[in-house]
Amino acid sequence: MMKTLYCSTFAALLLLVAGCGKNTGIGGAAGEATAATRMANEQLVQELKLDDQQDFEDAKRGFIARPAGQILAADSSVLIDFDAFKFVDGKAPPTVNASLWRHAILNAHIGLFKVTDGIYQVRGFDVANMTLVEGRSGWIVVDTLTSRESAAAALAFARKHLGDKPVSAIVFTHSHIDHFGGALGVISPKDAAERKVPVIASEGFMEEATSENVMVGTAMGRRSLYQFGRDLERSPKGMVDSGLGKGVAYGNFGILQPTQLVTQPTQELSLDGVRFVFHNVPGAEAPAELTFTIPEKKAYGGAENLAQTMHNLLPVRGAKVRDSLRWAAYMEQALEHIGGIEVYFGQHNWPIWGNARIAEFITKHRDVYKYTHDQTVRLINAGYTPREIADTVKLPKSLASYFGARGYYGDLRHNVKAVYQFYLGAYDGNPANLDPLPPQESSRRYLELIGGAGKAVAAAQAAFDRGEYRWAAELLNHAVFGQPDHKGAKELLARTYDQLGYMAEAATWRNSYLTAAAELRNGPPKKGISRASFIEMLAQTPIERFLEAMAAGLDGPAAEGKNLKVNLVLSDTRESFVLWIENAVLHHKKAAPAADANATLTLTKDIFVKMMAGTAGVKDTLLSDELKVDGSKIDLVRFFTLIDKAPGTFQIVTK
Repeated sequence: MMKTLYCSTFAALLLLVAGCGKNTGIGGAAGEATAATRMANEQLVQELKLDDQQDFEDAKRGFIARPAGQILAADSSVLIDFDAFKFVDGKAPPTVNASLWRHAILNAHIGLFKVTDGIYQVRGFDVANMTLVEGRSGWIVVDTLTSRESAAAALAFARKHLGDKPVSAIVFTHSHIDHFGGALGVISPKDAAERKVPVIASEGFMEEATSENVMVGTAMGRRSLYQFGRDLERSPKGMVDSGLGKGVAYGNFGILQPTQLVTQPTQELSLDGVRFVFHNVPGAEAPAELTFTIPEKKAYGGAENLAQTMHNLLPVRGAKVRDSLRWAAYMEQALEHIGGIEVYFGQHNWPIWGNARIAEFITKHRDVYKYTHDQTVRLINAGYTPREIADTVKLPKSLASYFGARGYYGDLRHNVKAVYQFYLGAYDGNPANLDPLPPQESSRRYLELIGGAGKAVAAAQAAFDRGEYRWAAELLNHAVFGQPDHKGAKELLARTYDQLGYMAEAATWRNSYLTAAAELRNGPPKKGISRASFIEMLAQTPIERFLEAMAAGLDGPAAEGKNLKVNLVLSDTRESFVLWIENAVLHHKKAAPAADANATLTLTKDIFVKMMAGTAGVKDTLLSDELKVDGSKIDLVRFFTLIDKAPGTFQIVTK
């Protein structure tokens, strides 16, 4: 991976998030669906009752108004285009899996909806839903979407049709950014503090919400472009859905500190005159999560433990692997929580009405996760490896035929690998895989054995012509990694990924395949997801999270033999940390400045956060009265030049 280099001026040194990508692709456009792809998609039409209308009735129920136009970022770039998915209608085109197309049509029902008396949802302004519960004096907002821009637009749209009431409380259902990142578009920290607006979340929320995005946010952000298809065109050959909703609003992300945590398994709270019964459900879909009932409205909020799709136990973008057995247990508990409930709503997709249908929905999800767990473990104990299990486990018809639990976001094949990893890790037990060669070296040697990239491409072409796309992709992956300049290998692999994407039922798989095809043709993105967009969230993040991330960015080989110590003093928060390099490891502790430090850097938290986000300029550093350096500036430069900052544009399908 490319290391970001820093020039000798102190101002440039402190711009810790630098770097840019470069497009070097070969060009080209997505292909048509082949006969084999058309046949596979047509076969699915025969297997499923795609004309079942119940979901369509539910997705449209309570409709009030549809938005028009676009949500723009400050630089006028488009975050959400409300007309982008108007093409998703009618019969599935040959380039889209028919089941996914049906799901995409359902998610395309966007706008403001009445769920039941006093409960409304705004859908389609982001990948998640914003739920509004009418309180005595204002709106109780359940989840604030991904970005400040999308949240502000959603709330303004709702107020236009429902009334301009103030926000009287906020509930964060869990610690994933699409459910809290737009908080500052709903209410300002000043307004929330002055009016003492309750902000409710589960125990551990802030730690999980901030740590994930600081420690591995660069890699997860890059991989999320594959999962959500950010850079794909919206078309029958491109992005049609994300499984959980339509597009993600990659705008400015923020967060609010909770004022009250749900710490008990079940905990009642009155929010603006409305009684909520919260249930703590950590460690399944998210490390920190809660569900709830509103008994007087006979409503159950399933957060993201439930959605109109099988969820993932390990997202393709990466995350902490999830506990499928615990997830199933939470579904069993949910069946106990829905006594007298007549409407379910989640923070993705559309609601369900009627207690019996809600119970069926929860039961199916319970058994999908339990079946996935149990059958994977059974095969683990029989000696099967992850790839073998993924090709073996199939859901029983009673589960596979239920649309509400099919793999539009998660995928059974990926989920069984997650269960395997949860128990045994990524190693499959075969000693040949204990210390395998790196992909580039392995591929180069395979090509030598085969007789060159040309022969590998010829064999892959024959496999492609037979509709054996998985095998073609495996061969071509070796060709591209072993001989990166082979244009024929890149183009055929792109065409292969086209077909795999066209057949994929999981939107996340489709988006990943088609993004890979686009990058093979055009190169990786010029820009990753900048930490600058996280500035409002980073301002609420404990300094320790940044220091942990800095340690994880230390260039170990370059730091070998270097013993440097730096004091970091935050003048406004009156915090002081000592950072030192020992045995090529960066350590930190909260302590008074060390007398033997090479240098002391004193600054405000605001400037420090800007440095971490890569937005600090000369005015913030050299010209600021709020930043000063005592001791050796040269040593301070030496210290910071040992910290790598990846630009978030690394190559994935080519090396």
